[in-house]
Amino acid sequence: MSTLSKLFAPRLPSEAIGLSGEGACVVSLDRRRGDVFNVRKAAYAALREGLVRPSFDEQNVSDAAELADALAELVTNVGLLKRRRWSVALPEAAARTSILTLEGTPSSRGEREEMLRWKTERTVGAALDELRVGRERLRPDSQGRDRYLVTAVRLSVLAEYERVFEALGWQTGLMLPRHAGEAWWLMRRGGAAAAGDSLLVSSHREGFTAGVFRAGQPMLLRSVICDPEDRADELYRFVLFYRDRNAPPPGEGDAATAAAAAAAAPAAAPDETIESMLVAGTGLDAGEAGAIVRETLSVPPRSLGPGDLRLSLPSGELDFNLIAAPAGLAALAWS
Repeated sequence: MSTLSKLFAPRLPSEAIGLSGEGACVVSLDRRRGDVFNVRKAAYAALREGLVRPSFDEQNVSDAAELADALAELVTNVGLLKRRRWSVALPEAAARTSILTLEGTPSSRGEREEMLRWKTERTVGAALDELRVGRERLRPDSQGRDRYLVTAVRLSVLAEYERVFEALGWQTGLMLPRHAGEAWWLMRRGGAAAAGDSLLVSSHREGFTAGVFRAGQPMLLRSVICDPEDRADELYRFVLFYRDRNAPPPGEGDAATAAAAAAAAPAAAPDETIESMLVAGTGLDAGEAGAIVRETLSVPPRSLGPGDLRLSLPSGELDFNLIAAPAGLAALAWS
């Protein structure tokens, strides 16, 4: 069972909506034999410039009625108007997600909660009573320290989207940032026997979220808000951090010997390097991201497409980069 799927019950809907500052998409899935997911229906529609301005701190939806009308038209066009239960991939910049590591061992449950509250508020930059927070415990790190995946959305921002969905008569029990739906494909594909790590690059107009997944769980995660021209440099810094974190320790001997050994050694052990990569969203393509990884790690990552993830698309007209997030959330119906 995936990390995300542990959070949700009862069974989730097999339909999902994805939102960004540029457009909205709808996906309906079913599952075939051999654990293959089939996109039954899908569509994308551009939104008026300025209708949705994704932000963690500021107003997101300039006209709730207009957004509701746009979503109603979108689902009508694919024959899903009567559906009432939906999962929603929110715009990436509307939420903040981090991996929190507890430095010490709490002596009680109360102390653990206090530590998590303090780290969450410090990392997110807002008081807990202003947020809706989702939290999932991860496997401990290499030093045995407890780790948690934490996602936070301001209640005021969430209320804007909820008003739109309520106007449509929708029940939206699951709302997560877009990268969570995209990450599900890597978490599903990963496992104890998986070769190497997987990189997710979820790009959007406001920046990108990058994550590294090992054995089906997030190892590193970073969200970056930046100008379009800075995306490549910021992704390089993220991959460089990953490389330095995974570099083997220098061997015994003097400093000169250790430095020479480090220079001659590969950046990471064979089973601890980025073997595959999923690039979704808009603004960074797989070629550019792959070149950054290859330059930094000296290993060319395999770029994953729908076939690698066992997702069947009905035609070549669908852009997997745009539907990966809602498709991942819709697939949780079978998790």
